[in-house]
Formats: sequence, C-alpha cells, structure tokens
Amino acid sequence: MASLAEERPAADLEAFRLEVRDWIEANFPKSLKGVDMSLSALEGPSEKTPDREAWRIAVGEKGWGTPTWPRQYGGGGLTGAEAKIIQQEFTRAGASNPIGGMGVMMFGPTLLEYGSEEQKMEHIPAICKAEVRWCQGYSEPNAGSDLANLQTFAEDCGDHYLVNGQKTWTSGGQWADKCFALVRTDKSDKHNGISFLLIDMTSPGVEVRPIKMISGVSPFCETFFTNVKVPKKNLVGVEGQGWTIGKRLLQHERTNIGSGARNMVSISALAKKQIGVDEQGRIADPELRARIARLEMDGMAFFQTAMRVQAEGGVSVASSILKTSGTKLAQERAELIIEIMGMQGLGWEGEGFSEKELEAVRGWLFGKATTIFGGSTEIQTNIVAKRILGMLDHQ
Repeated sequence: MASLAEERPAADLEAFRLEVRDWIEANFPKSLKGVDMSLSALEGPSEKTPDREAWRIAVGEKGWGTPTWPRQYGGGGLTGAEAKIIQQEFTRAGASNPIGGMGVMMFGPTLLEYGSEEQKMEHIPAICKAEVRWCQGYSEPNAGSDLANLQTFAEDCGDHYLVNGQKTWTSGGQWADKCFALVRTDKSDKHNGISFLLIDMTSPGVEVRPIKMISGVSPFCETFFTNVKVPKKNLVGVEGQGWTIGKRLLQHERTNIGSGARNMVSISALAKKQIGVDEQGRIADPELRARIARLEMDGMAFFQTAMRVQAEGGVSVASSILKTSGTKLAQERAELIIEIMGMQGLGWEGEGFSEKELEAVRGWLFGKATTIFGGSTEIQTNIVAKRILGMLDHQ
C-alpha cells in the first residue's frame, strides 16, 4: 500500500535509523532473537509467553507492525523508506514482526480502500495490534477455480443478512475471530450479484471442521454457515460490489505470496560446503553452478520488478506477474537446496536429520502449493495475457 507520508531527507533517515535501533534495544526481548513468527496463520497461534506478548504490544502500540498505514487508525504513518529501515533493523536484531496474518496481508489494505469510516475505526486498530485474527471466506466446494461461481447466499432480512452456505480451504478458520467473505446477494447476475461481508466467527450457525493433511497438521478448514445473522453494517461497499473488492484483496494476497522471492538468500555457500569447490574456488559441479547463477540472476530481475511495481503505487494487475514469478523462483530454490543436501534432503522426521534439514524438506513440500493457492499459475497467466498484454480470448 502506498504511503501518503512525505519522504525525509537522507540525513533524517539516518537519524531515524538510530532511533529505531535504540527503540529495538530497549523493547525487544532477547529471548525472541531468531524466533520466526511469520507463519502463525498456518501453524496456529503462538504460545502467549510474557516476552511474546510484551513484544506484540510494544510493536502494535508503536504502529511499526503496519508502518505505512495511516496513523489515525493505529498504523505508523511512515514513508516506504522509513518502513524499509524498520524492516532492516528488525532483521539486524534478529527480531520478527509480531503483527501479521491475513488482517495485515490482505484485509486491512482492502478495507482502507473500500471500507466506511466506521468500519475502518472498528477493525483497523485491532489489526495493527494483532488483537483479532481474520480468515478468508472465498473458496467453495463447487466453485473450483471459478471463484465467481460461489453459491453461499446472504438473504436480505431488513436490518441483517441471513447467510447459508459452505466455504472450504479456509486457512486458519479454526483460530479466527472474524471472516471476510464473498457471498451472493443476487442469484441472477454472476459477477454483480456478489457482495463482500464481514462475519463474526463466534456467531450462532458458524461451524468449522479442520481438514487433516497427510503431514498430520490441519491449517485449513471446511466452514459451514447455517442461518447466520450478519448485521447490515458489516457489508463493505455496496451490494454487488463484492467482485471488485474481492479481486482487489486478491492482488494484495498475490503480491504477498510472491514477495518471499524478494529477499532470497544465496545458496552458493551451502553448495560449496556440500559439493566442494574447484581450483578456482567455484562450486565444483559446473551444471549446478550454472543453475544457481541463473536462479540468482532471475532473483535480481524479480527484485527490480517488485521495486518498480511498488514505486508505481503498489498492488495492481502486475501482482499476477509477481505471484507467478515469485512462487516459481521460490520453488526452484527449494528444489536446488534439496538436491544439494543429497541424502539429508530425504528426511521427514526422526533421528539422523537436523532441525534445519527437516525444515528445508517441509518447506520444499509446502512450497508446492504456492503456485495453486491465491489463484493458480494458469489463472495468473490468463490475467497477464488479458489485462496487461491486451490479448483476446482466441489469441
């Protein structure tokens, strides 16, 4: 999301960096150094230790978990350059941003664009402090990749809607407090009959059933809505605007899914350690060396593209390019790491494998899904062809 704050001169940015560094030194619990909190949406809520809570509250009150969001809603009100400094200093200190999840990655930026003032004041401050967990009510069992074919229906009952239907692949639904959902309010028009509704997950009639995966974890749910009453004030935008709002939210989601490739760490050192080096100090296997070189060149090209898209105003149809390229790069990197690890890249659990080796294998397997969720690569390629290249259906 583009920041409205004015950019500071370079000298002021350096002063700001020192201010951030001092604040981290004073507030970041050393026990959390190196602890990654970014996957809590998939792995479930983290244990609420005193240090974790202190860090969440400190960052939330400062607004630095959502640094470029408007200050009046609890954000930091900072520029993109200042936000980058905060990220760099967090990384330098081994600190993870405790403010995350779907509220930050998808829903918050969308509500800031399309929500009423009352809705922003009600929901954005809680997102900035990670006080409320959100889930996404989009996919349905009979809609498949054709999201606009969704059938969950919200019947107009005067001062409220009565919602009936089923969602599936609801990430983190069993832990969520609230759900942003696409529902049908008009059965006569496929796209213009969709509305964007906010549903309290504690409402009578909401039922979640975790889907157990082969790995034993259950990050997704089936979610059932049976005569669920939703106040009219929970409609974002107007009736029939849901498809437009929903697509905007997907652009935020896709940009975030692909963003992992922005900061890919080189795997050359790992390859040299595992494979060995030639007389010139290069990776001994010339084919592997060439593949790593190509990956790193593609990674730098991706980074430049991502920076250009951000400078041009943030999310747009270009998010489909970032999602497609970023997930492909991340998968290629994970494949190379597994190859480099050799037999140690075959572990799933048990003795004989280090935590880092098991983490690499599970990350490689989990990454297979990234080219499917949030809109498959085929759908993104279609968007790029139509919306960016201007190609017609028959071309």
